[in-house]
Amino acid sequence: MKSSFQNLIDSETPTIIDFFAIWCGPCRAVSPILEDLKSDLGDDIKIFKIDVDKNQELAEQYKVQSIPTIMIFKDGALKWRETGVQSKATLKQVIDGLH
Repeated sequence: MKSSFQNLIDSETPTIIDFFAIWCGPCRAVSPILEDLKSDLGDDIKIFKIDVDKNQELAEQYKVQSIPTIMIFKDGALKWRETGVQSKATLKQVIDGLH
């Protein structure tokens, strides 16, 4: 049986996963960037935030060692991964390359 996380990433729609923690300052800077990106791209992307403190197993499985870590999946496969705050332009460029 697939995990609920696997169900999230098994989509033809590019799916951004933001691994974050509530106490992490730079993580807070990512939220408005992702919200802005979502308002631009609408249904062309999915965005999910994963709290590493509440999902330690998942964070370990994906070897998240520093946060924020942003991953982009398509069709269940990891297509892009970067640690740190990413610009909207960078994320949009990656998404555009997946279509």
